[in-house]
Amino acid sequence: MLNYDEEIVIKENLPLRIKKKFIEGVKNKDFLTTLGMLLIKTLVFILLISDDKANGVNLKQAFYSMPPILVWITVNSAFLSLGFFFNEKVQKWAFWTLNLLFTFIIIGDMWYFRSNAVFLNYHMFKMTSNLDNLGSSIISMFRMVDILFIIDLVIIAFRNIKCRKSTINYKRNIVGGLSILLVSLIYLGYARVKIDIKKISFANQFVFVNSWAPNQTMSNLSPIGYHIFDAYNFYEQSKPYVFEGEELENVKKTLSSLKENNSDNEYSGIMKGKNLLLIQWESLETFIVNQKIDGQEITPNLNKLLSNSLYFNNFYEQTYNGTSSDAELITNTSVFPVREGSTFFRYPNNTYDHSFPNIFEKMGYDTLASHPDKGSYWNWLTNLKSIGYNTTLDSTDYDTTDKINLGVSDKSYLKQFGDNLKEIKEPYLAYTVTLTSHSPFDIPDEEKALKLPSNIEGTRLGGYFHSIHYTDKYLGELINSLSENGTLDNTVVVIYGDHEGVHKFYDDEVASIKGLEPWMEENNRKIPLIIYNKDLEGKTFSIYGGQVDTLPTLAYLFGAPKEDYSNSLTLGRNLLNTNKDYVILSNRELLHNGLTEEEQKNVESLIDISDKMIRGNYYRDEAGINE
Repeated sequence: MLNYDEEIVIKENLPLRIKKKFIEGVKNKDFLTTLGMLLIKTLVFILLISDDKANGVNLKQAFYSMPPILVWITVNSAFLSLGFFFNEKVQKWAFWTLNLLFTFIIIGDMWYFRSNAVFLNYHMFKMTSNLDNLGSSIISMFRMVDILFIIDLVIIAFRNIKCRKSTINYKRNIVGGLSILLVSLIYLGYARVKIDIKKISFANQFVFVNSWAPNQTMSNLSPIGYHIFDAYNFYEQSKPYVFEGEELENVKKTLSSLKENNSDNEYSGIMKGKNLLLIQWESLETFIVNQKIDGQEITPNLNKLLSNSLYFNNFYEQTYNGTSSDAELITNTSVFPVREGSTFFRYPNNTYDHSFPNIFEKMGYDTLASHPDKGSYWNWLTNLKSIGYNTTLDSTDYDTTDKINLGVSDKSYLKQFGDNLKEIKEPYLAYTVTLTSHSPFDIPDEEKALKLPSNIEGTRLGGYFHSIHYTDKYLGELINSLSENGTLDNTVVVIYGDHEGVHKFYDDEVASIKGLEPWMEENNRKIPLIIYNKDLEGKTFSIYGGQVDTLPTLAYLFGAPKEDYSNSLTLGRNLLNTNKDYVILSNRELLHNGLTEEEQKNVESLIDISDKMIRGNYYRDEAGINE
């Protein structure tokens, strides 16, 4: 046992020993080298995501405020402190592995950012069923600039192998690692109080605060800090949301302010009693409608419908993290998706009494939802059942011999789907999606019917044209089959895009193609909404609209009771009878003509109101906004 004097000496020396171990840690060359690499990668990463496709640098948007460099240093130091827990034989490889993990995370963030404008999140662990057959789409997000992030890993690995017998080997330093972690956490706590609470900082600088722009939150915290903070947010967001009394009243007032009590016009109920066929066309953009390449129509069958269609050419996608599944949600329920993760994975059993199938079932319709892919993809089957469809069919209900990319080819699927329509009792609501024109727009050569210019053939844009033309051909055959069996005359066919395609995922590649015609260069998030019936007189509407407006517009056309789709239930508006001209996009950008400041504020609040409604399964509750 130690005597009293010896215990005193040890206690007095303890702070000195911790300080010594801390200094040894921060002087560790492997630690310093790795920390330097992580900081450089953080800077390059932040610069790259200033560009919409993370393939260049937009200095004007790179930093919303002075980046808190000390926060970057302490967050990454805390992360690397794990390396000190390993002995001298593997410590340098421990730091290399942490560097590899960091690199894997930021490359994943960049690839997801390029396709979705947000970063990886913990809700995605619920979405692993989506990975089937998505390999080519994921890899297509690679850009040559990504190689910058792995060069150091190769060099350091080569150095570690070459110098494995080096005399410089750092011993396990648990005390040093813990002290670096502790100092880092103390500083982060101090930064939280100083910057976030007392506001002693540069303008627009934050630490643990969610910015409206994910890029700013990433810039404030660095990638590792961002994902640690996101883990906390994930925990908080997993709790059901409950509206308080005053907030509930404010929601009612907001929705009530958006109501329009216009007199009925010539479109009211003119399609009452007819079948409704809703077709969500994968990646269909507005810029290709009625366009030709070297005299060849890209969508000849779609174009033919326009002479008897209500065509909305200023119609926008409003999807978010759930992409295609968000389009299904918004279209069928007239609500916006949640702001974190996928609505279909997070809330598959929510109730929507005002949905398309529920409204139409009340009017005596049979309802069917069908997909050419597995029901687990985006978890759509469970959700569409919850939304109210009586019958749901997935790829297991079809002959899947002919496949392209993610599922049954549109050629095979649309023919089989047409055969199924013959068996449904009329009137019916039938909802389906196409799949073959999914990114990366790579269909078999024998299915390519367009003759494209040499500057376009072989590019993503060329693949997009081929894919859309392919689907258009077999969509035309589906419509012809409805005409031949005598049901087309009594059917309203509605076609819309789920989201942008080539301009959403590969806008940078499109911009790099020389000699494009001006109409090919941009699309600006527009998707077409086309409502066809032989009795309609063709008309183009240039009013602003979005997917959230589809339900109230069609409900009005079909003569549904207004109380079933009024603004106390839906978040969209009837585009066929409105005096207001606006659309709110998922990035919160508001496009409008003539809205007052108060109206702008109310419209902008709808995205957050909808997020809370879904998180609280609001439509299930009789105390909800239903009046």
